[in-house]
Amino acid sequence: MCTSIVYSSNNNHYFGRNLDLEISFGEHPVITPRNYEFQYRKLPSKKAKYAMVGMAIVENNYPLYFDAANEEGLGIAGLNFDGPCHYFPENAEKNNVTPFELIPYLLSQYTTVAEVKEALKDVSLVNINFSEKLPLSPLHWLMADKSGKSIVVESTLSGLHVYDNPVHVLTNNPEFPGQLRNLANYSNIAPAQPKNTLVPGVDLNLYSRGLGSYFLPGGMDSASRFVKVAFVRAHSPQGNNELSSVTNYFHILHSVEQPKGTDEVGPNSYEYTIYSDGTNLETGTFYYTNYENNQINAIELNKENLNGNELIDYKLIEKQTINYQSKTIK
Repeated sequence: MCTSIVYSSNNNHYFGRNLDLEISFGEHPVITPRNYEFQYRKLPSKKAKYAMVGMAIVENNYPLYFDAANEEGLGIAGLNFDGPCHYFPENAEKNNVTPFELIPYLLSQYTTVAEVKEALKDVSLVNINFSEKLPLSPLHWLMADKSGKSIVVESTLSGLHVYDNPVHVLTNNPEFPGQLRNLANYSNIAPAQPKNTLVPGVDLNLYSRGLGSYFLPGGMDSASRFVKVAFVRAHSPQGNNELSSVTNYFHILHSVEQPKGTDEVGPNSYEYTIYSDGTNLETGTFYYTNYENNQINAIELNKENLNGNELIDYKLIEKQTINYQSKTIK
């Protein structure tokens, strides 16, 4: 399970996600430069026109991105979509793209959500595994650009669907239109104290602050996380600089993070938030935290040589640093 958001603050747009799984695959920050040549399974190989940065695992010198953003400010995150997800056999009338190729296919060639929507009209997501060791994951995708626009892309039995996303968040099941319909059940949730419409004229004892959000879901399930993160994002203030904007962004994601031991997926096996990340789509700065280290770490895309043809890997910083302020007794 996962959560992805777009957050607008101080004339910048931040895009990224929580990755919630029970096991890590060795994912780490990876930059793909402009001249890296992608080998596609059913399309001609092509050099990247735009560099990108994000979280990936690298297999046989190929970046398998969980999420990434390119230097032009287009971001894409793939989230679990088990159940409704369906991939197709080859279609001679379409550009056959395997799901593990979709993020690099789009980020390496396109710059805006509008361009992606047009390109996807000719795409079919085909059922071809990366390898026997790495079968396809059932996914849907949140995509956004630095205009603040976002879309959701879902491949189901009825075809490839592209939805405009007015709330700029995504979790997992059900299908995206069902997630939007479910929001109506919580339309009276508010940061403010509630007005007494139950028994007007009676002075009810509002015994606690925050009663306007009393019915806000707090479960680990995808429908609950969708509602909660939509609420938190919609009411989060803008920062007045990069530091406060990034801080606010991670507070939004961390409002729906999963601590270990709270989401059992099997005997003695628990899903948890392995990492949270986000990219400033204007500057290309990539930020992340992980379960072992909640200090915010940053990688500046534009300070690397983006004209090379080899992947640039970064080691994930997993060691927690605690700032001790105690005074030593003399």
